[in-house]
Amino acid sequence: MRLYRYVGPKGIAERVDPAALGVPIRSPQDVLRWVRETAQKADADGLVIATFVIDEAGLLRVADRRSEHVACAGGGLVQSAGEITFVLGRGKAGVAAVSNQSTGFCPEPESWPAVEATLRQAGFLAPDGFSPACVFRRCPKCGSISVVKDAVFECAVCDSPLPEAWNCDGEPT
Repeated sequence: MRLYRYVGPKGIAERVDPAALGVPIRSPQDVLRWVRETAQKADADGLVIATFVIDEAGLLRVADRRSEHVACAGGGLVQSAGEITFVLGRGKAGVAAVSNQSTGFCPEPESWPAVEATLRQAGFLAPDGFSPACVFRRCPKCGSISVVKDAVFECAVCDSPLPEAWNCDGEPT
């Protein structure tokens, strides 16, 4: 299983307090406790979206949606990262959706098995996969990271061709 290191802006990583990890989630009750203790607000459908990482040890960690993934990971390596949507109701918590949308770690869609295994271990029914499943590439010409859309491998900054193979493990910009 691939581990992803932070590849986003150095300035963000430099502000991370390694002791301020995301909250560990080992059960649906942990989600309910996190929502209550951090005053997360569910929308009209009972949904709460959070930043998540699967850390190096395979533990799900969450933080407020406006948090940086690298902060949720305490600056460490991750098996996957993105956003997770919890559905709350009748004193229960479930998982409605998960994306790998993290431009700080750029996890591949192939990181889904780590997410699925961790969710199942924590007592959640896992969705069928990432939604959306983001594809990231670093531009060899300008160094920026792009999200590949509609299978068009073209840099969003300089219009240069992007490689088809994952290449985001370069130096942070």
